[in-house]
Amino acid sequence: MSVLLVGLGAALGAPLRYLVDRAVQRRFRPAFPWGTFIVNVAGSFLLGLLAGLAAGPGTMAYAGAGFCGGLTTYSTFGYETLRLLESGRRWRALLNVAGSVAAGLAAAWAGLALGGLR
Repeated sequence: MSVLLVGLGAALGAPLRYLVDRAVQRRFRPAFPWGTFIVNVAGSFLLGLLAGLAAGPGTMAYAGAGFCGGLTTYSTFGYETLRLLESGRRWRALLNVAGSVAAGLAAAWAGLALGGLR
């Protein structure tokens, strides 16, 4: 049953990631991967919130592993960072790495705090 819940959550999270990324990239200059940054931070916050609320196993499978896992993307983050490096935008690549890690951790902490664990 958990595998089905994960699949259902991912079926919603992955298309949402794509739509958010496209919308953000249309609005902002494509010189920085803002779409990926935003979905990764949002997913970190949501997963922290779910953990803070002590969501049950079914909810964590569907919303945590499934939806948040489908929404966030480490592979695209890595790819876009390498593309920044290859194009000579080393500072933007460094900002992407440092900013993504810092913002993701802060968002997860904020979700935990809002959910009641901290």
